[in-house]
Amino acid sequence: MIRVAAVGDIHMGLDSQGALRPAFETLPDCADLLLLAGDLTRHGTPDEARVVAREVRDLPVPVVAVLGNHDHHDERPEEVTAILREAGVRVLEGQGTVVEVDGKRVGVAGTKGFGGGFIGRSGSEFGEPLMKEFIRYTRRCADGLRTSLRELAEQDCDARVALMHFAPVPDTLAGEPLEIFPFLGSYLLAEAVDEAGADLAVHGHAHAGTEHGMTSGGVPVRNVAQPVIRKAFNVYHLPGHPHASPATAAASVERSG
Repeated sequence: MIRVAAVGDIHMGLDSQGALRPAFETLPDCADLLLLAGDLTRHGTPDEARVVAREVRDLPVPVVAVLGNHDHHDERPEEVTAILREAGVRVLEGQGTVVEVDGKRVGVAGTKGFGGGFIGRSGSEFGEPLMKEFIRYTRRCADGLRTSLRELAEQDCDARVALMHFAPVPDTLAGEPLEIFPFLGSYLLAEAVDEAGADLAVHGHAHAGTEHGMTSGGVPVRNVAQPVIRKAFNVYHLPGHPHASPATAAASVERSG
C-alpha cells in the first residue's frame, strides 16, 4: 500500500511561517510522500516562496509540487520554482518524476493546468486570437500531462498520480457557482489522464468544491484544496501494483484522516 499525502491552496504569506510545519513533521507516521497541488503562495512573490520553502525543507518524505494561479500573480514563476527546488521540492510542469518509497516506485506527472470548461459547456479554439490562445494554453498543459504519464508508464512504476492545480472534472467543483466552472478547470485534463492512465488525479483551486470525483474513464479524482479538506493534508492509500484497471484503482483509493 502506498500512502500519498496531498494538499493545495495553502496560500502562505509572510505571516504564515510555522503554520503547517508541525503537521508536516508527522508525515513519516502516515504517508510516503507529500503532493502540493498549487497556490502555495498568496501572490507569487519570492519572499512568500521562501516561506513555503522553509515550511517543507528537509522533510523526511519526498515533496512534489505544481504551481497554481496565485503562484503566477507576481509574474515570477521561474523564481518561485527555483526557490522551492533549492529546498528539495520537485516542482513539475509538463514533467514527471519517480519517487522511491518503501521499495515501490510512484510516478507523479504534474501540470498547473488551466480553464476552459467541461463537455457540453466549454470554450473552443475559434474566433479571436485571445480566445484561441486561452484554449491552446490549456491544451498544451493537458498534452504535457499526457506525455508525462505515458513516459512514467514505461518506467516500471507501481502507481501513477496526476497532480494539477486546475480541476479535470466538474464533479469536484460541486458547491462552486456554475458561472465560474470554465475558469476552474477543463475536460482536456481529464482526457489526458484517461488516455495515458493513472491511479489517482489530485487538484486544488476550487475552494468551495467537493473532495471526491471521477473521470469518465474511472480514474478517482480528489480536490485537496485546504478549504475543502480543512486540515494540513489528506492521506490517500493506493494499491501499489502496476497495470491496475481504472475500476480497481477507483475501488482501492482510500482516505485516512
